[in-house]
Amino acid sequence: MLKSKTYVITGSTSGIGKELVKVFSKNPKNVVFAGYRNSAKIPPNLEKNVINFYIDMTDRVSIANAVEFIKSKIDRVDTLINVAGCVTAGPIENIDTNRLREQFDVNTFSHIELTQGLVDILDNGRIINISSMASFGNFPFISPYCASKRALDIFFNAFSLENHRNIKVVSIKPGVIATPIWGKSVESNWQYLDSCKDYEKELNFIKNNALKNSNCGLDVSHVAKVVLQVDRMKNPKPSYTVGYDAMFAKILSLMPQGVVNKLIKIGMKSRISKS
Repeated sequence: MLKSKTYVITGSTSGIGKELVKVFSKNPKNVVFAGYRNSAKIPPNLEKNVINFYIDMTDRVSIANAVEFIKSKIDRVDTLINVAGCVTAGPIENIDTNRLREQFDVNTFSHIELTQGLVDILDNGRIINISSMASFGNFPFISPYCASKRALDIFFNAFSLENHRNIKVVSIKPGVIATPIWGKSVESNWQYLDSCKDYEKELNFIKNNALKNSNCGLDVSHVAKVVLQVDRMKNPKPSYTVGYDAMFAKILSLMPQGVVNKLIKIGMKSRISKS
C-alpha cells in the first residue's frame, strides 16, 4: 500500500510537468502542489489533492511568494520536482548576454532559489531535477541550454554532498521528448536567429529539427515512469537517462573532446546537406 506524500512540481502547464501532476495525484492520499508561470493557464482545482500556485521562474519575488504560499499550507515536502525550463538558441558570437542570464535564471538559479526556500521542510526528502541529455556536452547553437542544465547538475550534486538534512538528489536526463518546449523555443528565439548572417543553413536546420521534435520525440509518459520509479526507490542513483539518444550522448561525453567535436561537425554537416 502506497503511503501519502507531498509533492511540489514546477513547469506544470504542459509537457513533463503536466504529466507528473497527473501521475502523482492519482493517489488520493498525496498532496500535489502544481506550479504555473502563466496565471491565465492555471486550471481550476478539480482534484481535491492538487493545489495550483503561480510561480514565475524569472522573478525572485514570485519565487519567494510561492515558497510562502506552500509553507502556509503544509509543514513538510517529501519530493520537490524541478521541471520548469526554456531554451535559448543561436551562435555564441551573436547572443546577447542578457539572454544568457535569463537562460540561467530559468533553468538553474530559479531552482536553487526554490530549493533554498523549501529546504527547511525537506528533511529526509528528495529533489528530482529534470535535466537533459544536453547536460552531457555541447550541442551546437543551443549551448546556453546545455550550459544551464550542466550547471544545474553540478550545483545540485554539490548540494547532495553538502546538506545535513539527508535530502537525496536525482538528475533525470531525457533525450528528445515530444513537448511544447520545442515549438516555444522556435517562437522565442527565431526573431534573434533571423539576423544571424553566415549561419542561415545551420539555423534553418535547427529550427526545422526543433519543430520535428515536438511530434517525433518520446512521449512524456516515458519520463514520468522513470520519475515515479525513482521516487519510490530507497536508494536511487544520482542520475538516470531516458531514451537511446540520451544514452548515446552519455557515451559520447566520455570520449576525448577533440574526437567528439569532429563527430558532431561531420554529423551536422551531413544532416544539413540532406535537409
